[in-house]
Order: sequence, then C-alpha cells, then structure tokens
Amino acid sequence: MAEGIKDKVAIIGMGCTKFGERWDAGYSDLIIEAFKECLEDAGMEKNDIQAAWFGTCFDEQFCGKSAVPLSQTLKFPFIPATRVENFCATGSEALRGACYAVASGAYDIALALGVEKLKDTGYPGLPEFARLVGTEMRMVTPNFTAPGAFATLATRYFARYNLKPDEGKKILAMVSSKSHHNGAMNPKAHLRREITVEQVMSAPIIAWPLGLYDCCGVSDGSAAAIVVRSDMAKQFRPDPVYIKALQISVSSGIELMHSSYDGTHVESTAHAAAAAYKEAGVKNAREEVSMAEVHDCFSITELVTMEDLQFSPRGKAGDDVTAGRFNLDGAQPIQSDGGLKCFGHPIGASGLRMMYEVYKQVQGKAGPRQLKDVKLGVTHNLGGVPQTNICSVLIAGL
Repeated sequence: MAEGIKDKVAIIGMGCTKFGERWDAGYSDLIIEAFKECLEDAGMEKNDIQAAWFGTCFDEQFCGKSAVPLSQTLKFPFIPATRVENFCATGSEALRGACYAVASGAYDIALALGVEKLKDTGYPGLPEFARLVGTEMRMVTPNFTAPGAFATLATRYFARYNLKPDEGKKILAMVSSKSHHNGAMNPKAHLRREITVEQVMSAPIIAWPLGLYDCCGVSDGSAAAIVVRSDMAKQFRPDPVYIKALQISVSSGIELMHSSYDGTHVESTAHAAAAAYKEAGVKNAREEVSMAEVHDCFSITELVTMEDLQFSPRGKAGDDVTAGRFNLDGAQPIQSDGGLKCFGHPIGASGLRMMYEVYKQVQGKAGPRQLKDVKLGVTHNLGGVPQTNICSVLIAGL
C-alpha cells in the first residue's frame, strides 16, 4: 500500500530573488541569484547536488523546452536535469520532482529551481494570454481572459451565498488590502505600497467585480530549494523543514461538462487538499495549519481557496475575512509575504516562492512579518482557470 512521502524529505536550503520588473537582470542572472542564496543557505557545495528539476513556463526561445539552460548557467558537472511545466503550478511541479526522487531513494540531494522573465515576453494578462499559452487554452472560448474566468467564479459565489454586490466586493477588497499590508513589509516583494479597502473598491474595473487591485501583477523572478533525505538533514543545518505531504490534482473535465460543478469553488483544490491532509495526518486543517501561502492570482481565488482548503466552512470565508482570521495577527495568517498579489507572479517561480515563505516562517526567520509559533504551513499553487486547472498542495513543518 502506498504510504506517501511524509517526513522522508527535508528542505535544507532555499533562495529567492527580489520579484518585480527586473530589467536589471537577465534570465540567467535570476537563476544564479536564487541558486547562490539557496546553496549558501544549505551550507554545501554545488557538486554535492545529484539531480535537478527546472521549472519555467513561457521562455521557450531561451530554454528550448529542455533543462540545458539550467545546467549550463550553473555549470553543473553532467548531472541529470529535467525541465517541467504545469501552467502556474510549474514551480511546485519542480519541487515535486525533486522531493519524489529523494523520497524514492534514487538520490540523496536534489535541487528544484523555478524562473520566469515575464516582462521580456510582453505578457499582458488579458486577451493575449490565450495566444501565449497555446491552442489548448484558446479552445476554452474564443474570447477567453483570465480575469473574466475568475470574475465568473466571483459572481457565481456571490449569487449562491446571497452576497449583495457591494458586500461581496468589499470582502474581496479586504483580501487585497491585507496582502498589500503584508507585502509592504517584505523587501523582496514586487508591490510594497499599502492600499485601503476603499482604494481597492474604487479602482478601475478589469472584469466585474474584479478591479485593478483584485488582480496580481506581471513579474520577473526566481526561487530555488535543495532537498535531502530526512535522516541527513541535520548534517547540514539544525533547523531543516520537513515535507509532510505533496499532492497534485488535475481537472477531469467534469467542471466543464457536468452540472454537478456549482462554479463556486475549485474542484482540484478540494481534492488535492484532502489527499494532502490524509498524507500528512491532518485531521482539522482550520485548527492544525499555522499559516498558508495560496494562489491568489485574483482576490476571489484566495477567498474560495479558504473553503477548498477547509480553513472556512462553505460560504463562510467572507465572515472569516471580515473577522480578521487571515491577517498577520489573526488565528490563521494567509499570504504573510504578500502573496501573488504583492510579491508577484513569475509563473515558473511562484510555487517555490510560496515554499520559501513557509520555510522562513517555520524557522522563525521571516523578519518583521514573522508569525508566532509556526509548526505547519501549507502552499497552494494553482495553474489554469476555475473550470480547467492543475492544483498542488504541499504541507511542510517541524
């Protein structure tokens, strides 16, 4: 019987660049910047790494759909390296490859690194998104936009749970305002200016009810992790962070084809979360999970994810948002580093950036945004749209 990877793998080093409009750095520069911090944090030599997983989404002209650029940039000594891509869950996919390889016993030490130079691609986040991601996404609808897809999630949610338009929009504004507050304390975040709930609500509309400040921006960045067998971890550092679960779920098509999907949640998140909690032995996520980094590509995504991850009952996440449960000083802080909304979303790096924050919080090294008594953290990385997607849920802690 499959037993999962709980406590078989530990993270002993991580690195993360500053995210943002990194006109000062090329693709290789970002890889080196994240890797250098990661290697120094692990306290090992480059040649100790036995295998690598490389996550990137759009920079195919540079990558040629291979891991050669990673190996050549870092001058690895002919070790195996694999390029992975899974929409916006690409960073978590790289980490999954490294973790599963170590857990299997194939390697003792492995690297996961994700990078994206979105600003160089001209990626706009609106109609051109469909062209950039390829034919498969164009087939969803000829007028597809990511904001539009998630806006329908919001309007359906408002209707099902009897939220008046202004009431629902204010809850979403509180989600975004909270993230800006946290991101303002993070020197590596892309957007570091606090905004009020009123500013969010009065911002230009992108796809109602989502306004400008309900949407994450377009960023460059890179993040990396070195993972080892758990029984080796304390040879490298006194405070490794252990992987408790790493699950992925992919849409089956039922969300597009069957009326059993109600359009108010993300089905793959619910499935990945349930599997991860089972693997980690978590019985009550609302009480046992200390903090989480979730895929807040839009404010509504964070709201429904609170329910999909079982932090809030169905239809009640807005009550928890209003009560401050997910604030830095709340019972279950979410997006302590600012999230995609403010830290930024270079697609290939985001999943590893989420893990970087959990890693630092568990170790007590998150600076002015440090939370109290963090024992268990969750990352939630979503690729695609509410009706067609890939979701990774990772649990890590002491």
